[in-house]
Amino acid sequence: MPLEKSLKTETIAKYARDGKDTGSPEVQIAVMQARIAQITEHLKANPKDNHSLRGLSLLVGKRRRLEGYLKRKDITKYREVMKQIGIREVKPR
Repeated sequence: MPLEKSLKTETIAKYARDGKDTGSPEVQIAVMQARIAQITEHLKANPKDNHSLRGLSLLVGKRRRLEGYLKRKDITKYREVMKQIGIREVKPR
């Protein structure tokens, strides 16, 4: 289930570095977080939907890898984005 176009453009506009930025790690993490929230709400209503649960797990893993990349490259931007989105920092394994 894709993210609503209006929600996606709003999220991109909020976290983009400039007008046409859609690929920076900050934007990707924010869009993934919006999709994760959407799938989580879906799973609350449909707890036996194992296909969506698998997709959620894959998405969370992908977001965590991007978080690690952003943390390695720019720790201040990482902390700022985590605070804005509302994700707690996870210690690396």
